[in-house]
Order: sequence, then C-alpha cells, then structure tokens
Amino acid sequence: MRSQRAGDVVAFVLPGNVDDVTEPSGGNTYDRRMCESLPGAGVPVLQVAVPGSWPEPGPTGRARLARALAALPDLTTVLIDGLVACGVPDVVVPHARRLRLGVLVHLPLADETGLDPVHAAELDACERETLRVVRQVVATSPTAARTLISRHGLGPSTVAVVEPGVDLAPLASGTDGVSRLLCVAAVTPRKGQDVLVEALAQLPDLDLTVDFVGSLTRAPEYVDELRWSVDRLGLGDRVTFGGPKAGAELDAAYDRADLVLLPSHAETYGMVITEALARGIPVVASNVGGVPDALGRSSDGAVPGLLVPPGDPGALASALRGWVTDAELRRDLRTAALGRGSALEEWDGAARRLTEVLSRWRSIPIKVA
Repeated sequence: MRSQRAGDVVAFVLPGNVDDVTEPSGGNTYDRRMCESLPGAGVPVLQVAVPGSWPEPGPTGRARLARALAALPDLTTVLIDGLVACGVPDVVVPHARRLRLGVLVHLPLADETGLDPVHAAELDACERETLRVVRQVVATSPTAARTLISRHGLGPSTVAVVEPGVDLAPLASGTDGVSRLLCVAAVTPRKGQDVLVEALAQLPDLDLTVDFVGSLTRAPEYVDELRWSVDRLGLGDRVTFGGPKAGAELDAAYDRADLVLLPSHAETYGMVITEALARGIPVVASNVGGVPDALGRSSDGAVPGLLVPPGDPGALASALRGWVTDAELRRDLRTAALGRGSALEEWDGAARRLTEVLSRWRSIPIKVA
C-alpha cells in the first residue's frame, strides 16, 4: 500500500464557461464566488475549468475531464461541479479511491425542464452512480439536500448544505413602488417566463411592466415563441427583453424594480431571491424546490414575498393583482424583505461554512493502493 500526504489546496473542477459574466447563471456565480472567497477562509483553491457541453459532453469534453482528474496527485481534495460530474460516472468514479472527491449539486440533472422521461431517467441513473461513490455531496439548500438523499439513497451524513451567500447592496429606489416588475433569469423553459407573460395578459387593467434580464441564447426557440406571445397578446409596450446584465447594469435593474419575480418550474435555491431581498425588494416566486429556503422569513416570522404554484398563470395573476390593489400587503412585504435582507449571510460567511465541510471531509483517512 502507498499513501501520499494531501496538500491544503482544494481542486475545484468547474464548467469551462464559469467566468463568462456575459452569460451568467446561479451555478456559475456560486462557483466563482466560492473560488474567490475560500482563500480568505484559509483554503487555497486550484481552479480547473473544463470546457464541454455538460452534463452530456462529447468525446473531447470527456477526454479533457479525464486528463484533468488524472493530473491531480493522489489524496487531493477535489470538489466537482455536479453539472460536470454527474453525467459521466464512467469518467469520475474510477478516481474515487485515490482522490478525496466531492460533488457540488446545483440542480439534479433530471430536474431540467423539457426532458423526456427516458432521458431524465438515464441522467438520474448517472447522477446516482456518481453521488453514491464520492465522499461528500454539497447541496445549496436544505430542500435540495433532502431531495438528493431520498432520490439517490444517500447517507444523510454524506450530504452537507452550504447555501449561497449574498453581496451587501443599497436599498432599491424602485419606480413608483408598484408597477415595475423584474425577472432576472436566463430565458429558458425552466425559468417559466411564459407563465409570467400569460399572467400579465390576464391583467389588462393594471399598469404593470416587466423587464426580463437574462441570457437570450440558451433556448433560442423558446425566446422566439415568447416574443411571438408578447406580440400576439398585445404586451409589446409592457415587456422588455434586456439580455444578460452584470455589475453596474444589473445593479441599476434591481434599483428600478418594485417587485422581483421568479416563475420557475424547478429551483434548488434561487439566488436572485436573496439578491432582491438584500436590496429590500419583495418577491413573488413559484413554490418549488429550495425557493422557500431562499425566501425565508424575517426575524418576526413574516414572509417577504408570495409563493404561487408553478406553471399556473391564473395564480400568478391573482398574486400580482393583490400586490397592486392592497397597499397594506405591499407595506408588509417590504417590511419583511428589509428584515430578511438584513439577516442574510455574505459570501465570506458561506465560504467559512464550506471550509468546515471540507475540513470534516478531509479528516477521513484514505489509503491509495
């Protein structure tokens, strides 16, 4: 038997587009911010970005990942983004006996919207094979952790929760306090922008506008259908497609917003929710996955937003009508948003929690044959 001393560095294996701020995603933002914050918590990071069409790469992407893992010394602590790891167990699993492998799951592969049942089952099986052999699974919400444990038969002690952090931000100015709606998400079927468009069409008497801020290139056919629906329903002067924004442009979009919406069909957390709450903006969102975890409550138990069933334009329209017509509701939601936002943990705190997970995981002895 031979063994090697593990270094302090953590190899973080990431999708190749993780640093592309022109096409942001919650998963990439989480990965990038953890890479930036972990060194301050005492954990040096080696970023290993692997280009590929994840989670189902072609031969080139698979070969890149195989080479990247093979190049890491025995006993290296390796955290792999689940988008990269979970679809290719035949590439990842052989390294489980010599590396301290962990997987960070942002969204279970089978939960992506639009998959046919057979394809979803295949992805689910691949994910299960990967997660059952690694040392640690990191989920980004308590609900996501429970889902992974139940779905894949994982031991509860092998699944840790490290929720995203948030950046401190000034309180949003808003527009008129009522009418300016903001949806920050890639325009894809999973994010449910079509549900919001249909809800707006049911409210012709209300002066509501929505800004869709997010990538327009990930699902171009869906974007085309959505634009067609906007025109067909006569909503062209009420809906704008701003494309992806970052930095000062994104800050400005939040600052103009009176209400943030996330009508998704699936979410393990929903970082835009906490980004909104950090600015004191209430939220209306689908009651799916980890969204209630992100929404949370203020210190007095008040919920800083409204939850509606996913895929239900009528329920969303009803929630928006209540927002517009009930001044007391708006006041209560804003007060709760301020309270919840002031208690959110920043990214350095989230990095400290991930560091604690890494420390426990690295303390388990391993020998390499």
